[in-house]
Amino acid sequence: MKRRALTLVELLVVLAILGTLVALLLPAVQRARAALDQMRCLANLRTLGRALGDYQAEKGFFPPGCSYSGPNEPFPHMGWQTRLLPYLEHADLWQEAVAAFAQQKFFLHQPPHRGLGLQLKEFICPSDPRLGGAVELPSYLGGTVLLGFTSYLGVLGVDQTRNDGVLFLNSRIRPGDIRDGLSNTLLVGERPPSARLNAGWWYAGWGMNKNGAGDMILGVAEFNLYDTSYSPGKYGCADGPYAFQRGQLNNQCSMFHFWSLHPGGANFLFADGHARLVRYTAAPVMPALATRAGKEPAPALD
Repeated sequence: MKRRALTLVELLVVLAILGTLVALLLPAVQRARAALDQMRCLANLRTLGRALGDYQAEKGFFPPGCSYSGPNEPFPHMGWQTRLLPYLEHADLWQEAVAAFAQQKFFLHQPPHRGLGLQLKEFICPSDPRLGGAVELPSYLGGTVLLGFTSYLGVLGVDQTRNDGVLFLNSRIRPGDIRDGLSNTLLVGERPPSARLNAGWWYAGWGMNKNGAGDMILGVAEFNLYDTSYSPGKYGCADGPYAFQRGQLNNQCSMFHFWSLHPGGANFLFADGHARLVRYTAAPVMPALATRAGKEPAPALD
């Protein structure tokens, strides 16, 4: 028997059916991938929550969001995530950081600060396509510097002028200091690194006014208080305050508020260790959730 090949019309019909199936399946695949990324992101926050709990259990207080107390500071501008390294099975990297700061106080020197250029999976959300590895950028010292980033910033409170949250410059907050209740107080939230990748460093960073704000800690109604001597025009962004809302990876001004690449909201870790997605509709109650002892009524989240 002779086998009959497909006619042009039949081939076009088959291609049209395949195209329709792909068009129907692709959004479903994308939604499934986005849901998986969100789950992984939430799992990272829970891992950070356990590490923060272990740190607090050993020291008696949560780590400082950022540290700087003058020229005798042993770890100038170190971020809170660096202090968690021994509790995240990175004790060797912690010892390397301690040795690096003992040798050279300014964290932008590479070497000895190799940790500045490491991208650790615990600190990044898989939804961000820019964070597949460390990024090389121009350095304040001249030349270039290799940088690792974080998608998770400590909640310093309402804004950096108040420091009424848990993780802020030189903070040493004990669970007993959180009088609004551990389950009602934000500890860490999502915010992708800035569009220029000049903010959102986990190892150490100046942030705004050398207090770490914008790099590894942030307020929920934050102001743009960048020192214009090294950020002319404040990047063209308004002074604020900036509310919890959707942001954009290509918008430098999105660095001044919490947001995520997940639909509808961002993941947050609370002081009692639980983590969940908080929707942007919760923006009006975020200041109440960010304070440790504001005596506000416990806000309801959907």
